[in-house]
Amino acid sequence: MNKDDKSIMYSFKVSISSSRKEMGIAAGKCAEELLCTLLSKKETVRVIMASAPSQDDILGFLQNSIKIDWSRIEVFHMDEYVGVSPDDRVSFSNYLQRTLFDKHKVKAFHRIITNTNKPIQDVCDEYSKELLKNPIDLVFLGIGENGHIAFNDPSMADLKDPKIMKEVSLDEVCRMQQVHDGCFPTFDAVPKTALTLTVPTLMSGAHLVCTVPTLKKNSAVKKLLLGPVSVSCPSTAMRLHPDCNLFLDNESGRGIPSMEGVETILARK
Repeated sequence: MNKDDKSIMYSFKVSISSSRKEMGIAAGKCAEELLCTLLSKKETVRVIMASAPSQDDILGFLQNSIKIDWSRIEVFHMDEYVGVSPDDRVSFSNYLQRTLFDKHKVKAFHRIITNTNKPIQDVCDEYSKELLKNPIDLVFLGIGENGHIAFNDPSMADLKDPKIMKEVSLDEVCRMQQVHDGCFPTFDAVPKTALTLTVPTLMSGAHLVCTVPTLKKNSAVKKLLLGPVSVSCPSTAMRLHPDCNLFLDNESGRGIPSMEGVETILARK
């Protein structure tokens, strides 16, 4: 890591908790505080949310929060399989609906609809137009086993992508992760293509809250924190963000050293 990288990483905050449950609480408290602060300053807060088992813990905390006025929050999600109905249980918008929005009514939930007769590029263009209406305040995200964010796998990622949203082919590591996560029974059952918000779109949010549990993500976390900023590990783009809050559990954070220029909070016992 060169000197400039250290300077850029000054506001990158890493919290390593003693368990996955504690990680969820720490991430949830951070997100709750950010949302409440934003709501005290703005009539409407616009967020992008990831949809994956890695988000179960933080969303579980937020689901029980009594401090957040969800009716003033506008929500986008960051990816969707091509051809999957939003009513299908594997749909990412379906995940958010049943995990959070069945309990809390939001101002707007913009679903990515891919099982449509519209050309895929039209779907991307319409969703991009909606996203660009006003700035994004907060992004909830995780990282993949291959270091992806959303479905920006290493083979498809562009850290300076001019597009807001695009169609991508999913690599084998990414597709296998969906099996590891229990979303699909077999590798062959996982769709091969998806729509994803691009890396610059995700990084456009004023604040990031990234939640990454389990040992399967440990290698990617080390690349994120210690490797070069590059498409070989797309999540390294977060190191260039002015306010990134990364939450790890005792497994994903295993072997992570203290780093100069990074505020590291160790909650291990």
